[in-house]
Amino acid sequence: MKISPLDIQQQQFKVKTFRGLDPDDVDAFLQTVAGEMEELIREIGQLKEQQARQKHEMVDMAEKERELRETLLCAQRVIEEMKANARKEAELIVSEAELKGERIVADAERQLGDLKTGIEEVRRQKIQFEMSFKGLLDSFNRQLSGDEPA
Repeated sequence: MKISPLDIQQQQFKVKTFRGLDPDDVDAFLQTVAGEMEELIREIGQLKEQQARQKHEMVDMAEKERELRETLLCAQRVIEEMKANARKEAELIVSEAELKGERIVADAERQLGDLKTGIEEVRRQKIQFEMSFKGLLDSFNRQLSGDEPA
């Protein structure tokens, strides 16, 4: 059975004529106890409200912490994906650069081969021209010296 401050204030005692308690002292004490009890009940109510608020705040903070952890994990995944994509892109750029370099070298080697072939052709034509020209000069020289009929 719960006792309220009102129960304490309204409590009545039987009065005995011999060796009984002073009714005024009893009433004064009961008033003091009732006041203290009211204060304690009010304080308990405030503490319960404070506890409820703090519990609510704890739940909110736990939810925020969960959200932050999820956000952090998501950010870490995004960072890892970005790193992986950057590595792949770098490898692709290097691979493309190597292919381009190989093509440039191959083109340069082909051009060098073409130039060497051209030089050889010019040398061959020079030799052929020199021989034809020498033959023509020899023919003119013989005509001039009278060895050959004109």
